[in-house]
Amino acid sequence: MPQPLAALWRRKPIDSGTDDTAEHGMKRVIGPFALIALGVGTTVGAGLFSLTGIAAAHNAGPAVILAFVVAAIACGFAAFCYSELASMIPAAGSAYSYAYATLGELVAWIIGWDLVLEYTVGAAAVASSWSSYLSSILGQWNLHPDPRWMASPMTMVTLADGSSAHGWINLPAMAALVLIVLLLLRGITESTRINAIVVVLKLSVILAFMIFCTPYIQSAHYTPFIPPNTGEFGHFGLSGIMRAAGMIFFAYLGFDIIATTAQEAKRPERTMPIGILGSLVICTIIYIAFAFVLTGVVDYRQMENDGSPVATAIDVTHLFWLQGALKFSILFGYTSVLMGLMMGQVRVFYAMSRDGLLPAIFGRLSPRTRAPAVSHLIFLVITCLLAGLVPISVLGNMTSIGTLLAFVLVCVGVLILRIREPNRPRLFKAPGGLLMPICGIISCAVVMVSLDSLTWLRLVLWLIAGLGVYAAYGYKKSKLTTGELSR
Repeated sequence: MPQPLAALWRRKPIDSGTDDTAEHGMKRVIGPFALIALGVGTTVGAGLFSLTGIAAAHNAGPAVILAFVVAAIACGFAAFCYSELASMIPAAGSAYSYAYATLGELVAWIIGWDLVLEYTVGAAAVASSWSSYLSSILGQWNLHPDPRWMASPMTMVTLADGSSAHGWINLPAMAALVLIVLLLLRGITESTRINAIVVVLKLSVILAFMIFCTPYIQSAHYTPFIPPNTGEFGHFGLSGIMRAAGMIFFAYLGFDIIATTAQEAKRPERTMPIGILGSLVICTIIYIAFAFVLTGVVDYRQMENDGSPVATAIDVTHLFWLQGALKFSILFGYTSVLMGLMMGQVRVFYAMSRDGLLPAIFGRLSPRTRAPAVSHLIFLVITCLLAGLVPISVLGNMTSIGTLLAFVLVCVGVLILRIREPNRPRLFKAPGGLLMPICGIISCAVVMVSLDSLTWLRLVLWLIAGLGVYAAYGYKKSKLTTGELSR
């Protein structure tokens, strides 16, 4: 193999990049409870409060409950693989760092570039949903701002006179992102404390929703439980369940966010598996119960293009005090989701910058808070543009395909390490031998294939752009190329 081509597959030593004793390193301040709170806080958000209704209306009907089960099974295989690699490679960067140590530099670059797409677009989707709930609350208070300032140009809105028009820009979504970044710039310790408080509030909201809405469930709303396929792949039937599973998959990316904070976790070899697996179990139970109540209270046909289906379901109860309290709590609860996503995106670029694949500016930390301040501000601009100009349904699909690709490559990494280095110490080892990563690869790939062709096209174009950046900068500046990091 020619040397330039061989360089694409060079691997970073597994034991490198995990030392936090350096003056420029991040602080190890996050414990297991904070990791679970981070995972639950990031996971329980737009995927639950927004895309559940859209996936039910467009793809699966009441069987969106099964879509959550399918997504959870695929995530379960991936979560075990994440836990194994996180205990072996406790470095910032999540799947990027794992791929660099197992699959080589080119694959690491692809997955790092993909992860940033996943987190950035995911944050924009959550901010867009946040704006929908804000609009619902303002309407309840008889405040009706021009809806064109609360929707993307590709979204149709209804004006005060009953006519329809395209939105202009989603300003509330952009404002929410600005507030979250200002909070993150204060540092990881304060951010995780606030996140824990928000998570407790959010779980209380979900419990209240299920308790007070259950009496309003109508059994007729579950019939047919799996609506017949319309003749088009992904529109109801079995293919609709798979398409819905792919669409809501980004609702499970909370444990992926946990993996990005490995370099800030105390005893990561122990706390990372606890955080990853613990948050997945909690969130799966919540999702299934929530979807059951939501589709029982509201006919799935009524949730088409509904960015705030919980608000719609609460309105059915006619409990005015409950409507205001829960909508406001959901609005506040989105804080933890945005915090996790905005935190994850900059930590991936931080890890890539430290390896020389990106300019040093992305690895620059604030002397006082040890937060990657410059990177936060750069991504704030990008995410605000996406949230302000792109519809939530497009953003949700893009996040899901990015998440699935990351999961597939993590499972491949575990499979390769099991074969290449079977005797390497593993402080946490996924059960089932080679079967676990193989099942993870197959299940995530099947869900990934079910997504629409336009989503695939956007992913391919993004990856092509990333390869251009790698060829122009990363390949030449890599520390494995310059010799600053021995192979």
